[in-house]
Amino acid sequence: MLIPLAIFVAVTVAQDGSGDFKTIQMAIDHAPAYNAQQRLVINIKPGIYHERIKVPQDRPRMTFLGVDAKTTVITYGMGAKDAGGTFFSSSVEVDGAEFQARNITFENSHGTGTQAVAISLHSDKAVFQDCRFLGWQDTLYAATGRQYYRDCYIEGHVDFIFGNAAAVFEDCEIHSKGAGFISAVSRTAADQPTGFVFLNCKLTGDNTGQGVFLGRPWRPYARVIYIKCRMDAHIRAEGWDNWNNTPANEKTAWFGEFDSTGPGAAHDKRVTWSHQLTAKEAAEFYPQVFLKGSDNWDPALARF
Repeated sequence: MLIPLAIFVAVTVAQDGSGDFKTIQMAIDHAPAYNAQQRLVINIKPGIYHERIKVPQDRPRMTFLGVDAKTTVITYGMGAKDAGGTFFSSSVEVDGAEFQARNITFENSHGTGTQAVAISLHSDKAVFQDCRFLGWQDTLYAATGRQYYRDCYIEGHVDFIFGNAAAVFEDCEIHSKGAGFISAVSRTAADQPTGFVFLNCKLTGDNTGQGVFLGRPWRPYARVIYIKCRMDAHIRAEGWDNWNNTPANEKTAWFGEFDSTGPGAAHDKRVTWSHQLTAKEAAEFYPQVFLKGSDNWDPALARF
């Protein structure tokens, strides 16, 4: 959607001093004020930005805009053991609503051995396009709000997409770097309108050993759906794990698939407590329906 330039306030970050600011955090903290009808666009020139970044609640409607995700990288190496917990380890934390990013890499370079979050998102109506999320355990914390990811690349090996947002990942590559679990949703009640939807995604992997589960319930009412996804052979035939062999979770977690393809799409071998959806059931999880909320938000109109 084309938006009139008048509703943008734009600044540029460049490490060589050619922009308005040399660091992204400085741009967040010191960019000009903007009103409720405007959006702050931070144009980020190519570079490797070794920063821990926070977008506070009082900075809504902010956009990180790069040229190419492979050359515009926000990275930091902090693990949960050193940070004092998983939720303190993130390279980037976003608390402002309606956050957007395009052509940016978000990375936690800590490596294996503990949780290490690349980005934490407490942002309603957040949109990511052509971004990369790099890490190992707990890479992407989709914590709260409605979130939409399009044409993104997300990698990790254990619970590397986790949280309790209502999130749709469309046309993304989900890459497992080892044996483990793709998703861990923390939904705590059956009436919560949250969960993760993977739509037309490609599931790839390397060095995956015994294989990868599509998800497991971090909290009892976890909900995860894969629709028309291509699954490579690293996906385990049973598909889903009940978290520490907890049979009670099998009665409350809601895991489903529709029209999965590829060598990892073993429909007839999935755990009996998962669901193979009909086309009508799957339609309820497309972004224009699943993410619309009470304000009829259409994430397709927010793409940029």
